[in-house]
Amino acid sequence: MYRIFIVEDDPKITAVLKRTLEKYGFEASGVSEFRDIMLELEVYEPHLVMLDINLPYYDGYYWCRQIRKKSNLPIIFISARAGEMDQVMAIENGGDDYITKPIHLDLFIAKIKSVLRRVYGDYAVSTGLAPSPENELNIQGLRLNLSRNELIWQKRKTQVSKNEQLLAECFMQQYGKTVSRDQLLGTLWDNAQFVDDNTLTVNVARLRKKLEELGLPNAIATVRGMGYKLVLDSTQEETN
Repeated sequence: MYRIFIVEDDPKITAVLKRTLEKYGFEASGVSEFRDIMLELEVYEPHLVMLDINLPYYDGYYWCRQIRKKSNLPIIFISARAGEMDQVMAIENGGDDYITKPIHLDLFIAKIKSVLRRVYGDYAVSTGLAPSPENELNIQGLRLNLSRNELIWQKRKTQVSKNEQLLAECFMQQYGKTVSRDQLLGTLWDNAQFVDDNTLTVNVARLRKKLEELGLPNAIATVRGMGYKLVLDSTQEETN
């Protein structure tokens, strides 16, 4: 049974979400001490976190960053803030998805199921390019370890989030080909119609930054009007 940790300071909303999750066969618990959310999270060991932005003491962005220091646990933001920049900030701080209030419960459950399938279930390891016995993809020396959530280039390696890993995997499986934005959206979210296009831009930018840290600047080239492609040639140039 999947455990969902609800970080929401409105007890009525917490109760509704908890009842809804339990109705669909999930285990759910709400936070009780907002001064030290990490302690409760570590004790509960959830499979997914629902995280509000407006919280006592520290906001949801802060707690998302704290979680990301220790875990790639999937995080879905829930907030009354419907602005584009709020959603971009949620993704930039490590969130996997964003739901605006008032919460439509059918969409709420659909998004939770989608993230859980992607991270733990049917879509946890994509098919198409068979990984090595160590669960690793290798394209021209760039390696993606699917078990450890690591990108490796030469003697350098860096941890990646679940979304960054999914994007890297998609690019590596279609190395040298242009991957459309719609395809990448479908890789990250089952139902792309509910996703703001800016969230994809932010996720691609985060993966680019990780590749730059490894010594691969411009490894993800923008193909104007079409999408992106992974290019590992030393003479690569980005088309903006």
